[in-house]
Amino acid sequence: MVLKLVIPSVTEEHLIVGKFTGAFGIKGGLKVLSYTRPPDNILQFPTWNLSEGKGYLAIKVMQQIKHPKSLVVMLEGIDSRDAAEALVGETIFVRRSQLPRPAKNEIYWADLIGLKVNTPAGECLGQVQNLLDTGANDVLVVDGDKERLIPYIQDVVIEVDLVKKLIVVDWDADF
Repeated sequence: MVLKLVIPSVTEEHLIVGKFTGAFGIKGGLKVLSYTRPPDNILQFPTWNLSEGKGYLAIKVMQQIKHPKSLVVMLEGIDSRDAAEALVGETIFVRRSQLPRPAKNEIYWADLIGLKVNTPAGECLGQVQNLLDTGANDVLVVDGDKERLIPYIQDVVIEVDLVKKLIVVDWDADF
């Protein structure tokens, strides 16, 4: 059984959960593109982290503004359009410790980044660099002798072994 993917990410301690896409109104509202499933799950985290130099700046989510077309939030200390516009394009992180433990049949995208990808015969196709959400299914972006886009579906993914840092896929090396 293929493990269900949950959320994209970047580091062992911090996970990417979204980004700010625009300012909203004159009082510092921010539009958010959430990478969580469903998108409003990002609001379960009362504190978000923004990258600042070599560290992270914690910022509290004070309010969600109901808007039919996008997720809009008010953040502590952001009270003007200018302040909000300064955050547009910034990536939103949360600490891994804030996340719920994945269910038995789930795995976070972060846990797949960097894993080696092999065929059942042991041929190395490369390493997972990223994942894509196509709507229909998730796709592993595997970088080896060439870039491969491998669907993360039960017919293709045979095994995910986090201990061995290995994914075994039923995939032709010529693709």
